[in-house]
Amino acid sequence: MMLESMRAGEEAKIKGGEDAVAWVKKELCIGCDQCTIVCDDNAIELYDTPLASPIMQVEVNRKARILRDDCTGCKLCVLGCPTDAIIMIDR
Repeated sequence: MMLESMRAGEEAKIKGGEDAVAWVKKELCIGCDQCTIVCDDNAIELYDTPLASPIMQVEVNRKARILRDDCTGCKLCVLGCPTDAIIMIDR
């Protein structure tokens, strides 16, 4: 119960609304597609980028990109991102 109230308090602090837009921290994005699933405004797209790891033999990694004009500032992508790669910034 205490954990739920702490999480609710954190969510309330996240800015949102018409004056805010989502921003992806590329270094934290793992291309999991969760943000595109929860976005009702189709304001997020995934693009291919070279993987920056010499250990893994994967040629392409996917990253999320916010379409600023389509983003309504609803914060669903921030709440859905498992790595906290998406933040809200001033429009």
